[in-house]
This record gives sequence, structure tokens and C-alpha cells, in this order.
Amino acid sequence: MTRLFVLLVLSALVLPGSALAQKKIPKAKGHNQCPLGYVNTLGSSCVSPIYYEMTPTNGEACPSGWMNVGAGYCRKK
Repeated sequence: MTRLFVLLVLSALVLPGSALAQKKIPKAKGHNQCPLGYVNTLGSSCVSPIYYEMTPTNGEACPSGWMNVGAGYCRKK
């Protein structure tokens, strides 16, 4: 199972035009890590093989209907 997940993540990074949905977001200001569900590209962005609706927290609490996933981001529930 773990090998399958790693393969899916790597294929999403290598094959951006693949059938897997991919969402790329920039790292939030002041954060060096990626939010839950995202993989660090070792640059200034994070990617996920799953599409998530994300919004930066800008130091505020997440709005109603959103949950804090760390690294300066909220994800729609």
C-alpha cells in the first residue's frame, strides 16, 4: 500500500499531464513545510495527487466550513 502511494505521488510529479488530478500550491509565507496531504517539492511549492480546495490562513482562523491543515493553509471540508 505504501509503495502504491509513493508511486502515485511520484507519477503525479513526473507526469503532470497524467490522468491523476494534481494541485500545486505555493508554500505559505513564513512556512518551510507543506500542509497535510501535500508533498514538498523541495522548492517553493507543494503538490498533491488529489485536488483539494485550499486557501491561505494569513495568520487568521479558518472560516466556517474549512479546516486547518497546517503550514498556513485551510482546506474546504
